[in-house]
Amino acid sequence: MLENIGIINLWTYLAGLVFIILLPGPNSLFVLKTGASHGVRAGYKAALGVFIGDAILIFLAYLGVASLIRTSPLLFAFVRYLGAFYLLYMGVSILHANFISKRSAGPQQAAQAKNVFRKSLTLSLTNPKAILFYVSFFVQFINFNYPHTWLSYTVLAVMLEALSFSYLTVLIFGGAAMAGFFRRRHILAKVGNGMIGLFFMGFAARLATLSS
Repeated sequence: MLENIGIINLWTYLAGLVFIILLPGPNSLFVLKTGASHGVRAGYKAALGVFIGDAILIFLAYLGVASLIRTSPLLFAFVRYLGAFYLLYMGVSILHANFISKRSAGPQQAAQAKNVFRKSLTLSLTNPKAILFYVSFFVQFINFNYPHTWLSYTVLAVMLEALSFSYLTVLIFGGAAMAGFFRRRHILAKVGNGMIGLFFMGFAARLATLSS
């Protein structure tokens, strides 16, 4: 199936894709938190940032930027620490807003809701492991004897984005439903937000200690 456009082992690719998308990460966690904190519309803004970020990384992988990062330890370290710093910043910001900040919730939440697209896009683009993953994962399912590999990459990318959209939609509506549960349970809400902040800090520590 789809061998005529240079795609091989399609069902293996789809099975791997489902596993990878369901694996918790900072992008999906941020979309879930956004849906819970700001509603469905803001959740889709966060999801849009993830989609565009993934599309850019896949395109960079196709162009060979991943190989450049892999063969340049200095460049890899720079992007890696940049991503770790941003994840740490996100975690600290969540903890600060949850436990320390005394500003009124209304204006603060409105300002945060406006920035969700930028934040989710930055989260996607500052993860050097993502672009390395896309090039190492995609090449297993592309027949490079096919003369138009850009088409193969595009089809595989569309499948990834479609499955990702379905999963993030579940997270967005799940987060919005959770908001109703936590709205009258302020202590549980603070504990939940605190755990999310710690998760982001954990993601930062993991990224900082990874090697190429």
